[in-house]
Amino acid sequence: MNQSTYNSLKSFIWGIANDCLVDVYDVGDYRKVILPMLVIRRFDAVLEPTHDKVIKQKREFEKNGIIVDVDPALCRIAGQAFVNKSDFTLKDLKSRTNQQQLRKDFIDYLDGFSKNVQEIINKFHFRDQIPRLSEQDRLGLLIEKFVDPSINLSNKPVSNEDGTEKLEALDNHTMGTLFEEVIRMFNEQTNVTDAGRHFTPRDIIELMADLAFIPIQDKIQSTTYRIYDGACGTGGMLTVGESCIRNLAARRGKNVSINLFGQENFDETYAIACADMLLKGEGTQVNNIFFGSTISNDGFPKEEFDFMLSNPPFGTSWKAELKAWGDIKKDDITDSRFVIDYDRNPEYSLVPDIGDPQMLFLANNISKMKQKTKLGSRIIEVHNGSSLFTGNAGSGSSNLRRYIIENDLLEAIVALPEKMFYNTGIGTFLWIVTNKKEERRRGTVQLIDATTLKSPLRKNIGEKNCEITPEIRKKIIDFFLAYTDADSKYSKVFSNEEFGYYAIDIQRPLKLRVCLATEDIARLYKATKDKELVTLVQKFKKKCNAEYVMDFNSFITHITEIANKSGIKMPAKRKKQLRDNLTVVDENAKVVLASKGLPEADKNLKDSERVPLLYEGGIDKFFEKEIKPYVPDAWVDKDSVSLGYELSFTKYFYRPLELRKSIEIVGDIKKIEADTDGLLASIIGGVN
Repeated sequence: MNQSTYNSLKSFIWGIANDCLVDVYDVGDYRKVILPMLVIRRFDAVLEPTHDKVIKQKREFEKNGIIVDVDPALCRIAGQAFVNKSDFTLKDLKSRTNQQQLRKDFIDYLDGFSKNVQEIINKFHFRDQIPRLSEQDRLGLLIEKFVDPSINLSNKPVSNEDGTEKLEALDNHTMGTLFEEVIRMFNEQTNVTDAGRHFTPRDIIELMADLAFIPIQDKIQSTTYRIYDGACGTGGMLTVGESCIRNLAARRGKNVSINLFGQENFDETYAIACADMLLKGEGTQVNNIFFGSTISNDGFPKEEFDFMLSNPPFGTSWKAELKAWGDIKKDDITDSRFVIDYDRNPEYSLVPDIGDPQMLFLANNISKMKQKTKLGSRIIEVHNGSSLFTGNAGSGSSNLRRYIIENDLLEAIVALPEKMFYNTGIGTFLWIVTNKKEERRRGTVQLIDATTLKSPLRKNIGEKNCEITPEIRKKIIDFFLAYTDADSKYSKVFSNEEFGYYAIDIQRPLKLRVCLATEDIARLYKATKDKELVTLVQKFKKKCNAEYVMDFNSFITHITEIANKSGIKMPAKRKKQLRDNLTVVDENAKVVLASKGLPEADKNLKDSERVPLLYEGGIDKFFEKEIKPYVPDAWVDKDSVSLGYELSFTKYFYRPLELRKSIEIVGDIKKIEADTDGLLASIIGGVN
């Protein structure tokens, strides 16, 4: 659909809202009427040409006493996966003048749809709006607007009498985009943003589809492929993905069969996705769109898919998932998609921070990869920047990155420009994951920096102010296919180990000075009320004749000896009281020794370091070169060592701003001086 027609549709919808819903609904509630009516009219327009035949057959069935299970036969007559058995079309209802009769007939009209459409209408909760529309005398006006002959909401074009195209068809993906635009523009009017629901523009979806299918286009066979989206929204990625692989297969003389699968937990978007399936004539596939949360209620457990394209929500809390699992804590999750057996750990957690669910969706997709086919599976998933680096070594996010990279699943990541999405201006990244890399890519990851590859829009669409044109899309695909031969300004290839590191704790010894001044001993008594302990300290002080000692271990040894001679017990509790009340850290004191004569670590001096996996000589060499020369008494806490992974585009693609040459700056200064010569004199010339 061309842009002018699409813009006309947007204006048409806004006009309906202004003419029919103003003063009846708040702007933010317009969607409760506009969205279901868009879908209903779309169904209605598709069924119009065969309506009379359907009604004629229905009456034949009724005449013969057949009133049960007639929908399949009527669907065949309608030529669709759905049907409406009502005696009316929307055009029939627009002429009703009596509101009570119109309301009754409109309800009969809705009830006439087949069961698969009924579920869609119910997800919109549209019947709840009919009394209000009728009472305000807006129902008839609303219907009249939607059957405007100058607008085509059907997926078939409208022709002139001579057979030429009068109105172009509204294809399924454009319908989804229009739907998303309706949500966005009504939300904007009320400053509602639907955080985390960043609908995916068509240009991004087309790029994702190309990245999924073009690299393996020569391997496509005449067989059945399964495409899945665990956050399918209106089903746009499924629709575009199917179209892309069919076109590539057709060019190679292959006849492919495509099965689409999706899951969505938002009523309205789920309804649109189901409507999309029905309008494509794939009635049975509507059963492959599952309603519910992908995270806590997986609609396709143990299923595997060839291709998975998804734009999961990010930056939103997923606490509700824990509730759905039985009000558990994050550490209690046992779902095998997110807690796996890896690295000799049967409970290796891939669970990210509670504030962002996107890595859960990636783990879900990875769990559904085909292992036994030649092509394996390909995942293209949208993420924000946090998935690249969030989480310390050993955390769920880092563990997932580690699992993906160590198993050589990460093929590439593409950094997209900012301001590419309708509801967010942040930078986003496309993760390309596959378990059947081509030979040349094994053991490596390709990073593509496409942040500067964009074309400005003439008018912003929400936050979106630029797009990826077909030419730019081809350029990105060419970078991907060129691999190591791509322009290094935009593409770089690294070994998997480049992104790994050891997280280590550097410890330094604790050094304590024992304070024996009168006020220090008084403080000990005030804190403990232990006269025997104070007496021991006073005896020690008298013996050593000092206000302080620099060796805590020696102090404890002597105090213990005095206690033994005095018949006083010296348990660990009393030793701790001495330490807590009589000591201060002093760099000049002797090291405090723990068990086995090893130095005790000073918690306040602990430091953390990251040692790249590729660092020559590993942790030991890193310590010898980077740490010991500066803090000779430090050591590596061997128990702290953990393995982490992160990726940084800034590290590899940062281009510092080129500074101007001094001669240019001097030239500018001289020019300014020449331009202002005499100006100061003219300003102050009359001042005495």
